Amino acid sequence: MISTNDMRAGQSIVHNGRICAIAEYQRVKPGKGPTFVKVKLKDLVTGQVLDHTWRGEQKVELADLRTRKHQYLYRQGDTYHFMDMETYDQMSLPADRLAGVAEYLKDGMEVDITFFKNAPLKIAAPAFVELAVAETDPGVRGDTVTGSTKPAKLESGAVIQVPLFIEVGQVLKVDTRTGTYVSRA
Repeated sequence: MISTNDMRAGQSIVHNGRICAIAEYQRVKPGKGPTFVKVKLKDLVTGQVLDHTWRGEQKVELADLRTRKHQYLYRQGDTYHFMDMETYDQMSLPADRLAGVAEYLKDGMEVDITFFKNAPLKIAAPAFVELAVAETDPGVRGDTVTGSTKPAKLESGAVIQVPLFIEVGQVLKVDTRTGTYVSRA
């Protein structure tokens, strides 16, 4: 337990049974009356942003989160299988727990899995991944308009917008946080 006066942005707490990261923290000392703390919390499971206000010196539970490296092994139906890089223990997660990450996974890729009380909470893929183009329309000679894009399906199944000169088989660097093309690899 920590005091609300000791909270800082970036810490994780348990609030109403939800594990939340403190996105913004503001301590307010009005001219009259007690100090209070205003925070923006981001639910680490759902991504929902919550606003909350506490009186100064209230106690909140600090969430003990552990992040460990795992290797993505394979997909079997709607289940994804991972291996802990330290203990070599294997675990499987349903597709709904990998929202926004599953479409960028490639066999053998390392990901960070965050645990709360030994239960997987969230999965973070590397910021940038290199994936080959599986399908896209062919580039037409003369299509050189700056900023023009076309859809391309990558080897992992993700569909992103790419410049017109990209062809099937090329390896691209993709930003997994925004799902955008960065460059050719």
